[in-house]
Amino acid sequence: MRATTVTTTFAVNMTIQATCKISALPLAFGTYSGLLLNGSTTISITCSNTTNYSVGLDPGDGPGATVANRLMTSGDATVPYGLFRDAARSLNWGQTAPTDTVAGVGTGSAQVLTVYGRVTAERVVTPGTYTDVITATVTY
Repeated sequence: MRATTVTTTFAVNMTIQATCKISALPLAFGTYSGLLLNGSTTISITCSNTTNYSVGLDPGDGPGATVANRLMTSGDATVPYGLFRDAARSLNWGQTAPTDTVAGVGTGSAQVLTVYGRVTAERVVTPGTYTDVITATVTY
């Protein structure tokens, strides 16, 4: 007896959504002595391949802070500082795309962005430990 066969086909599919992950290291300026103080840190962005993204930094938690004038606080005392997109510290890093954010295209691997910080010289400040918290946001 001869075997009979019947065949069929079925579709195979999936959807891959764009994704991004973001992480950051702390920025520690060190000890302030009245002189210009520079510091830097890094933000790591991992976005799926070909995904356009932009990274913004909020004003921080200092009362009355803006992205152009961030404030570290110690009790009621404040110290202004800036965060920048370039090593020359001339391009402010804010949260308005595309004006003052950093844009990129995902590769599927981590991409590292440097945040450059500066406390300007000759501030009269109250001794203490000054802190702030910045929220970095990736939009894609």
